[in-house]
Amino acid sequence: MLLLVFQTTKAQTIKGELKKWHKITLEFEGPETSENAEDNPFLNYKLDVTFTHKNSGKNYTIPGYFAADGNAANTSATKGNVWRVHFAADAVGEWHYKVRFVKDKWAAVRVSNKLKSAGFMDNKEGSFVVENTDKTGRDMRAKGRLQYVGERYLKFAETGEYFLKCGADAPENFLAYEEFDGTFHNDGFKDDLVKSWEAHEKDWKQGNPTWQNGKGKDIIGAVNYLASKGMNVFSFITMNIEGDDKNVFPYTDYNTKDRFDVSKLDQWEIIFEHAGALGMFLHFKTLEAENQGLLDNGGVGLYTKLYYRELIARFGHHLALNWNLCEETGDWQNPPRTFPVDVQGRLTLANYVSEIDPYKHHIVIHNGNWFTGVYGKNSKFTGASLQTNKADFSNVHNSVLRILKEAEAEGKTWAVACDEPGDAQHSLLPDDEDPEHNDARKNGLWGAMMAGAWGTEWYFGYKHAHSDLTCEDYRSRDLFWDQGKICLDFFNDNKIPVAKMLSNDTLISTKGDYVLANEGETYVVFLKNGGEAMLDFKDNPGTYSVLWYNPRTGGKLQKGSVKTIKNSGKQSLGLPPKDKTKDWVVYIQKK
Repeated sequence: MLLLVFQTTKAQTIKGELKKWHKITLEFEGPETSENAEDNPFLNYKLDVTFTHKNSGKNYTIPGYFAADGNAANTSATKGNVWRVHFAADAVGEWHYKVRFVKDKWAAVRVSNKLKSAGFMDNKEGSFVVENTDKTGRDMRAKGRLQYVGERYLKFAETGEYFLKCGADAPENFLAYEEFDGTFHNDGFKDDLVKSWEAHEKDWKQGNPTWQNGKGKDIIGAVNYLASKGMNVFSFITMNIEGDDKNVFPYTDYNTKDRFDVSKLDQWEIIFEHAGALGMFLHFKTLEAENQGLLDNGGVGLYTKLYYRELIARFGHHLALNWNLCEETGDWQNPPRTFPVDVQGRLTLANYVSEIDPYKHHIVIHNGNWFTGVYGKNSKFTGASLQTNKADFSNVHNSVLRILKEAEAEGKTWAVACDEPGDAQHSLLPDDEDPEHNDARKNGLWGAMMAGAWGTEWYFGYKHAHSDLTCEDYRSRDLFWDQGKICLDFFNDNKIPVAKMLSNDTLISTKGDYVLANEGETYVVFLKNGGEAMLDFKDNPGTYSVLWYNPRTGGKLQKGSVKTIKNSGKQSLGLPPKDKTKDWVVYIQKK
């Protein structure tokens, strides 16, 4: 990779490829300090840099962070004088930047104009010129920032294409990896759940990143494997103190909430940066039910603000991500482990995250309690991360439809994904228990997409091997990833205009089957048990082609017994090409 590095003053450096959508890093020589300094560098300093595009005048104020010696991923440094800001420019041409570096008690999370200059790089200015990206293919830098645009699907800023996702929701403790720095390996809190990811070492490729002389091959290999299967998302919790696993947190130790482990977070970034180059969406699950009230008793106070500021400073430049503000939120556990966050608390947290995220990434939340109260034009939530509770996935389709309908009724379209289809005990079973994954495919995967979801992520039930906490081998569901790719291929390869289509299952004669339609133009029908069905074209006469797609094996579109329909009203779609009682997708398009 071409690395452009140049010195602009004695005390600052610009690193990275100066290209649109690429990570550009400003490093400054600031005060010498450490993770455990009495004057807390994470809390009592605030580094912000405002970047302004010369031609358009658009600007972004980006939070920065203390980076120890600037190479902590490799040195495990806890002290130094390097301070850092990451920026991903969305326009070519000249960008000007101005630094604000202030100091005072709790400065990092205060907005007061009384904060004192910290000297060093405060008020420094400079500029650089950004060229077009040279990336192609799956690399997110070829597509631009993925944005919520007020529709049911997220859209890439560079290409204008919509993004559909499929991948792994589990294990939630993906980041509980033994080769990361930190105290979690042997702190007495669920140390048996720390992962080696050893099964995926073979998936690491020459030229892939590592740290500290070869560490990280296993977890990089795990991401490589998912990408090789055509998956484009994985999720991970970033803080599970008091939670199910207890090994993932950004802090220096389990009991500290205002000091961050600089080297561990730098190592996380190596994973995330590699994932972006492979076209992987990053699902940040920032809290879970058990610790939703850990930081500020459910409020948005000092520790909560500091936590999200550090996440956004370090990782907000990534182009395709969402901030999930809590897994299984609300007051539903008996008794709750920490104070449960109510509706107003969720709205307040979303407001804060939106306010400090310069890029306005997609903001979602899980249901423990339902989404009632967090919809609406004034809410900063832009979608739902849906969890269901049926082992056969039978309520996925209607749950997606319910959220979309309720959000619309409150005046704001949401982008909805089903990120934990199934139930807690079983959900997506390992291949050796369920090699065909019929229910998962029919009711979960296609059930979500045919309701208007923008994607699915897959949870691994706790009553089975390779569970949500114990999985260290994504190959345990290898056969299902094939089915996920087959689903994405149908929509992507055939350029199905999903943003113009709505679910309308009443158009098909067979009960329990699905229809996604731009009526009078394009119809996608999912028949769970094949056979012959009648599609109601209503008062939309025309000549329509009828093609079939196999959701079990993929491949090309095929012709069935009826190849063309030339009429309106209720019309037979005919029979599928073969396997006439198995599930099929029918693609009907006006000629």
